[in-house]
Order: sequence, then C-alpha cells, then structure tokens
Amino acid sequence: MARRNGAAGAGRPAPAQPRPRRGLTEAERALWQLYTVRAQVAPLPGKALPAPAAAPPAPPPAARQAPAPALVPKPAPAALPHRGVELQIGQAPAGLDARRWKSLRRGETRPERTLDLHGRRAQDAHAAVRRFLHEAQQDGLRCVAIVTGKGSIGQEPGVLRRELPHWLNAPELRPLLLGAAHFAAGNPGAVVLLLRRPRGLRG
Repeated sequence: MARRNGAAGAGRPAPAQPRPRRGLTEAERALWQLYTVRAQVAPLPGKALPAPAAAPPAPPPAARQAPAPALVPKPAPAALPHRGVELQIGQAPAGLDARRWKSLRRGETRPERTLDLHGRRAQDAHAAVRRFLHEAQQDGLRCVAIVTGKGSIGQEPGVLRRELPHWLNAPELRPLLLGAAHFAAGNPGAVVLLLRRPRGLRG
C-alpha cells in the first residue's frame, strides 16, 4: 500500500505557489479611497491603505498680459482749398494782377455765361454750380456769373447766397477759380467769377 501511495503521490502535480501580491496603483488607491469615503467603509484592522500621494502642485497662473491699447482712428485731415488760400468774394486774391481785378470788380469784364439759381433748392443748386463751372472751364471761358436769388419757397431767404462761398471753396471747385466779385455794388445776389485756363489751353 505504501508503494501505491508513493507512486500515486509521485504522479500528482505539485501544488501551485501563491502569486505575490501586486501593489495598488495610484489610480486604484484613489478609487478605493473615494469608495470608502462615500460608503463610509472602514478598512480591516492592519489593512489600512497608505496615504495617497500628494497631488502635484498646480502650475503657476500665467502672467496676465496687459490688453493692447485700443487704436484710435486719426481724424481725416480737413480738405484745404487750392494752395491753402480761401477765395473770398469781393476781395482781391493773391497772385492776380491789380488791373485784371479792377476790371472784374467794376463790371468791365463781362460774363460769357450765366447760371441763374432762382427757384432751386440747395441740393439741386449745389449740383448745378459744380456742373456749370466744370463745363465753363472745359469750354475755355474766362468769366462767368452766378445769380443766387432768394431761394425757393419754404427756404430761409438768402440760403443759396450764404452757401455759395462754401461751394466755391470746395476742393473740386477752388482750383478752377482765380477771383470772385459781386457783379454790381449793392447786388450781393449776383457773383462774377474769373476762371483759370485749362492746362491744355494755357500759354
């Protein structure tokens, strides 16, 4: 019997050795601690989990950059009249010889074309003045007249007469003009204008 037992024992496989216990990872420890806290489960005596590893320090806050200063748009430069000289009706302009100015002021230089603004509103009159002066210079005229009148019904009296100097000093019209005077003394509603020659006709 002893031999049989010995033979039988020799044929049996050796019992498996217990595997060594693997330590918990940081993630497993954190999960277990969260579970025990929520379920209020205390670990077995002598089986307390080691203290969790301290959390890595938070990165320092990034330095705040000062906001870029807002770009303030530069104001557009005011449009200057021709050569920076304002055209004033009734005053001798610089650069015009005295003889020609006296002839214009005394009415000796007769206008070759006249624009009558009677009954026009300001917007329509402004467009008519621009068109009239450009066409007059292109046609080679030297002296023209503009009659402002008292304005149309519903407008303040003299509004066209008051606006005409501003229109004449606009950048698109001022380079066309040499001088301006009233057609006759005591008649501010009519203005005679001395035009520059177009470049192609100078000489």
